[in-house]
Amino acid sequence: MATLKDVKIGETVKVKKLGGAGALKRRIMDMGITKGVEIYVRKVAPLGDPIEITVRGYELSLRKEDAELIEVE
Repeated sequence: MATLKDVKIGETVKVKKLGGAGALKRRIMDMGITKGVEIYVRKVAPLGDPIEITVRGYELSLRKEDAELIEVE
């Protein structure tokens, strides 16, 4: 199972499944990250956290712990 945390810079992936529950899952979905959407990984901060992505045409920064909840293919 690959997660968004494992994706390399410059790769585009498709969301397969969202983990987490309750408010955390809702927050991720509110950011536009839903099943089937494509995510492009733009950058990773020097110390590895956060990850900067492009989703639905806008830029977003995610913590690695949140990125681990997003299963991709």
